[in-house]
Amino acid sequence: MRETVTVLIVGISLWVVALVIEIARSAPSNQIWICIGGALLGLLGLRYSVRRIRRESK
Repeated sequence: MRETVTVLIVGISLWVVALVIEIARSAPSNQIWICIGGALLGLLGLRYSVRRIRRESK
């Protein structure tokens, strides 16, 4: 399960990098919101996965 957390952290990081690139190139707002949405969904998945790992380890 720890691999899942690693994959989620890498995915969130890539969404944040994409967000910075899109802001730097003055992209349309819908592309910026897509990056924000991807990062937020990744954080939600990370929270869920960490809670699940803790629950299974008990």
